[in-house]
Amino acid sequence: MTKIGILHPGEMGISIAASAISNGHLVYWVSENRSEKTRLRAEKYGLLDLHLLIEFCQSCEIIFSICPPHAAEDVANSVIEHGFNGYYLDANAIAPKRANRIRQRMDENGIRFVDGGIIGGPAWEPNETWLYLSGKDANVIADCFTNGPLETKIIGDEIGKASALKMCYAAYSKGTTALLAASLAAAESLSVRDELYQKWEMDDPNFSEDSNRRVRRSTAKAWRFEGEMHEIAATFQEAGLPNGFHEASAETYHRMANFKDAAKSPRLEDVLSNLLRK
Repeated sequence: MTKIGILHPGEMGISIAASAISNGHLVYWVSENRSEKTRLRAEKYGLLDLHLLIEFCQSCEIIFSICPPHAAEDVANSVIEHGFNGYYLDANAIAPKRANRIRQRMDENGIRFVDGGIIGGPAWEPNETWLYLSGKDANVIADCFTNGPLETKIIGDEIGKASALKMCYAAYSKGTTALLAASLAAAESLSVRDELYQKWEMDDPNFSEDSNRRVRRSTAKAWRFEGEMHEIAATFQEAGLPNGFHEASAETYHRMANFKDAAKSPRLEDVLSNLLRK
C-alpha cells in the first residue's frame, strides 16, 4: 500500500485517484484553497484530506500532478518548496522542454521525476484511457495501476518522451477541432455555412453533424485546451516545425473559454458568435 497524493482531483484527476484506490493504495489531497465542488468530488471517491500542502508533501511517497498546462511549473515549485522528497509524476499536457525544466529542478532537490502523458478521457473504463510514462523510475508509477482501469505504458527512460507523444497526439485530435470551429465561424461570417454543409455531406453524410457536435463539446474544456495549444506550438518549434497553426488554435479556444462550467453544451450559434467576437 503506497501513500499517493494528487494535485488536483478535477474530472481527470479524480478518475486517476479512483484507479489508484482500486489498486489498494491510499490517496490524499489538499483542501487548502480548493473549491467546494472539488471537496465533494474528493469525499465521494474516498480521498483523504491532509488540509495543508506542507502536511501533504511530508506524508506522501508519490505525488501525481494533474492540472492545467499553464500551472504545471507552479505546482511543481510548490511541492519543492514544501520539502517533498519522493517520486513525482507530471502527467500534464506540456511540451517536452517544459517537462525537462521541471525535471531539472526536481533533480536539484532530490525528487525522482517521471514524465507522463494522458491520452483519453477520465479513466473509468478499461482500455479507454492510457497513461504513457517515460523516465528511469517510470515503473514505480506503472506499478500503482496494475489492475486498471487506467492503462499504463512505459515508452522509454528519456524525460520528455511521454510529453512528446501527448503533444503529437493532441496536435491532431484537438487541433482539428479548433480548425473545424474556425471553418464554421468563417463560413457563418461569409454567409456560406449552409453551402459548406451541403458540400461536406456530399463527401460524408455524417460529417456536418459530427463537426457541429465536436465543436460544441469542446467548449467545456476550451479554457484548458488554450494552454495545451501553446504547449504544442512550443513542441513544434523545438522540433523545427512551423508553430503558427497551434498558436492560432489557442486563440480559437480562447474565444470559447467563457463556456467553462456550462451545465450543457451551448448552441452552435452561440459558439460561432463568440468565435467571431474579437
